[in-house]
Amino acid sequence: METFLIFLQIIVSLCLIIQILMQSEGAGVSGVFGGSGGFYRSKKGVEKVFVFLTIFLGFLFLVLSLLQVVI
Repeated sequence: METFLIFLQIIVSLCLIIQILMQSEGAGVSGVFGGSGGFYRSKKGVEKVFVFLTIFLGFLFLVLSLLQVVI
């Protein structure tokens, strides 16, 4: 069971890394340090799905980490 959780956490962490890189691909280096365009716009379409998927993968990573501590 512990080996399965470790394997699952590795897969989730790789997916999370890829998801974060895909999400900030167009932002460049200035986007990493908070230098956005200076205006607010709502997220639509694919960008909204990317944000939701990033939050979900982060939550799943947290749950898997807590499960490993308990087991």
